[in-house]
Amino acid sequence: MTLRESFKRGNAEEWTVARIAELSVQEIKHLRDNAERLNEPSLVERCRAALQQARSHRGQQAQRKSAAPAKARRLIARVKAFEARGVSLQDTRSSWSGVRPADGKVVMALWADAIQTAGGRCRYLLWAPNIDGSRPWSEKPAGKERLEHCKRALELGSAEGLVVYGQGLAAHLPEDKAYAIHGVDAEIVLTLEVEQVGAEFWAKWGKKAAASAIARS
Repeated sequence: MTLRESFKRGNAEEWTVARIAELSVQEIKHLRDNAERLNEPSLVERCRAALQQARSHRGQQAQRKSAAPAKARRLIARVKAFEARGVSLQDTRSSWSGVRPADGKVVMALWADAIQTAGGRCRYLLWAPNIDGSRPWSEKPAGKERLEHCKRALELGSAEGLVVYGQGLAAHLPEDKAYAIHGVDAEIVLTLEVEQVGAEFWAKWGKKAAASAIARS
């Protein structure tokens, strides 16, 4: 039964906060938007409460994962890390990737907590389109810049990766906004294979590099 059908049958009250909390954030947002269109203010408020719970939970998780990163590794500022690889960022405040003039190589910063591991391999979502407002950063200058760098890295066959540690901010990509950025691990430079999957661009690399980058977090 769709949300609209449920409302037509007078069952909006069946959508409790607990039931809504079982949905993904994107699904809750869709439910909230439908409730607003169908003039169900009580359900709108329950959706907002569920979203607030989700944000709080994600924020607590991010804080636990990155509570004391600086003590375990030698971190340097993101801009300095790029400079050490021969890259001057186009925008020192917002750029998360750049091109090294010496050889044309693409260098990308990766948020440590967003790295995925499975089967002895690591992967990272470098860029994806902004569908239904899910990734507004992709349409900002830094996001468009990342997309161009993904395309360039795909043509070149590889790119370099720098691992960034910090505390995430709920409901935001770390490349867009973060609670805190502690810095880049000065001892790790990943060799990335960039792959296009549909409209998305992913970075992939092997087990040995994964052990170096992830075991430190």
